[in-house]
Amino acid sequence: MKTVFIAGHGGMVGSSIVRLLEQHGNVRIVIRSRSELDLTSQQTVAAFFRTEQIDQVYLAAARVGGIHANNAYPAEFIYENLMMECNIIHQAFRAGVRQLLFLGSSCIYPKLARQPMVESELLNGHLEQTNEPYAIAKIAGIKLCESYNRQYGVDYRSVMPTNLYGDNDNFHPENSHVIPAMMRRFHEAKLRGDKEVVVWGTGKPMREFLHVSDMAAASVHVMNLEKSIYSKHTEPMMSHINVGTGVDCSIRELAETMKQVVGFEGELVFDSSKPDGTPRKLMDVSRLERLGWKAVIPLHEGLSMTYQWFLKNAAELRSV
Repeated sequence: MKTVFIAGHGGMVGSSIVRLLEQHGNVRIVIRSRSELDLTSQQTVAAFFRTEQIDQVYLAAARVGGIHANNAYPAEFIYENLMMECNIIHQAFRAGVRQLLFLGSSCIYPKLARQPMVESELLNGHLEQTNEPYAIAKIAGIKLCESYNRQYGVDYRSVMPTNLYGDNDNFHPENSHVIPAMMRRFHEAKLRGDKEVVVWGTGKPMREFLHVSDMAAASVHVMNLEKSIYSKHTEPMMSHINVGTGVDCSIRELAETMKQVVGFEGELVFDSSKPDGTPRKLMDVSRLERLGWKAVIPLHEGLSMTYQWFLKNAAELRSV
């Protein structure tokens, strides 16, 4: 039986990995709350790894936020994420942990990366300025894993998800990402009986979305691949793997699907005076498919699952 530590088990991805591993069985899952284990403290993390006999680590812990948070707290975003990554990866190595999976973000790629974005686009151009500190920290996490592999022969891997959504997402009306923000807006408009919902921009930008259950499944799949298979399809210093659906949709299509899922009967209005953002962000997932994994949850089904979770937790979310 393997002992598996999930750092960041309370977050959207971490909690989904916990649920999946519980279904698999034959693993002892180790989790610690923030109050129990400060991941930014080198001494605390070192003591944890000395005490627990860990076989695998899923590094899903991160300081995250939307555009406003990234703009307002760049120092915290780069410092806290760097400290967590450095502490966990280094202390896992010192404790003899041979397998680790680092979860990054698609924001590692240049702002003007070719579409769809292949793994080799990393470090090929300037990053998006608003989240550059966060992206730099995530790039450092990839390079930490690759450097420890290169020097010490451990097996530390990295996965880069596209835009995620699902259970335990952040539904804050101002600080959330597009799917939870839109879902809450449509839901509240339905309850009020509004005649329309206004969506920022023209609705033309293209975005890719992955349900968090698929992300968890991909993470477990990549973690447990035979090393020979993983090495065959990656390069020592370009070893990260994109995780997505390989399919995108327009923001207009997303809004129309959301309207149907939530049951809002009013009109959709697009405010073209608001910014559209990047025209397209799509991940190339051919490397992951060659490694034997493909997303299985279509957008409509994933949104319906997420809305059911939202309804069950609506009373708690109302105070957020």
